[in-house]
Amino acid sequence: MELRRQHQHGFDYVDEGQGPVLLLLHGLFGALSNWEEVVAEFSTDHRVIIPVLPVYDMPLLQATVPGLVEYVASFVEKLRLPPVFTVLGNSLGGHVALVYTLRNPGRVGRLVLTGSSGLFEDGMGGSFPKRGNYDFVRERVGYTFYDPAVATKELVDEVFAVTNSNAKCLRMISIARSAQHHNLAGDLDRIAVPVLLVWGLNDTITPPPVAHDFERLLPQVELGFLDHCGHAPMMERPHGFNRYLRRFLHRTAAAQPSLVIATHSAR
Repeated sequence: MELRRQHQHGFDYVDEGQGPVLLLLHGLFGALSNWEEVVAEFSTDHRVIIPVLPVYDMPLLQATVPGLVEYVASFVEKLRLPPVFTVLGNSLGGHVALVYTLRNPGRVGRLVLTGSSGLFEDGMGGSFPKRGNYDFVRERVGYTFYDPAVATKELVDEVFAVTNSNAKCLRMISIARSAQHHNLAGDLDRIAVPVLLVWGLNDTITPPPVAHDFERLLPQVELGFLDHCGHAPMMERPHGFNRYLRRFLHRTAAAQPSLVIATHSAR
C-alpha cells in the first residue's frame, strides 16, 4: 500500500486506521516504507502511526538517542495520543523505544523490538559508508539483509545521497556513536510491560546472541526468530513478522485494559 504522509504541529508522519495505537519507529537508515506491510496488515483494526524521525536534520547537539526520545515524546504529546499505546522499533528505533519506555513507563503498554540496538550493534558492517563510493554503499546497504536483492536501487540511492551530505553524515555519526555508548543492559529489568522480540536468524548487525541477551534481561519477554532474514524482519519476512505480532497483540490484549481506542474523528 502507498503510505500517505501528513504534516501537522511541525511533524511529518503516517497515520492510518482506527483502533488501539501502534507507534512504529524506524532505524537510522530507515524510512516510512520499511513498515508498509505492517501498516497494510494492522491498519484494519489498529491506528498505526509512524513519525519521521529527524535523524538527518535535527540540531547537531541534539543528534543523540536521548534527543530522538525527546522528539518522540513531543510528537506523542502534540498528537494527543491515548494514555497507553504499543510501541514497535527496528534497529535504532528499538533503542529509542526502549529509552522512551524507561522514561514514560505509564504510557507504553506493550513493546515490540526487532533488530534493536541498545546492547550491541555492528552498524554498517563495522564501518561508515565511504563518501562518493556508490559500490561501497550498495554493498553496505545489502549487508542489512539476508538477500541483498532486498536492497533496491531506490534504497541504495537514498543512503548514497545521505553519505554525500556533510551535514547529514555528521548527524548520522553523532547518533550512531550515541547509540553505541548508550548501553541499556543495567536498565532493562525496569521494563515491566510485555515485550516481543522478532529477530532475523541471519542478522549480522545485531546478531541472534543479542536477541538472547535481551530475552535474558527483560522481565516479561517472548522471542521469535525468522530464518533467511537479516536486520529488518518486517521488510524481508513481513508475513512471518506480522504473524508473530498478531499473536502477541492477541495474547496480551487482556492485560491491556487501559488501551484507549483513538479514531480519526476524535482528533
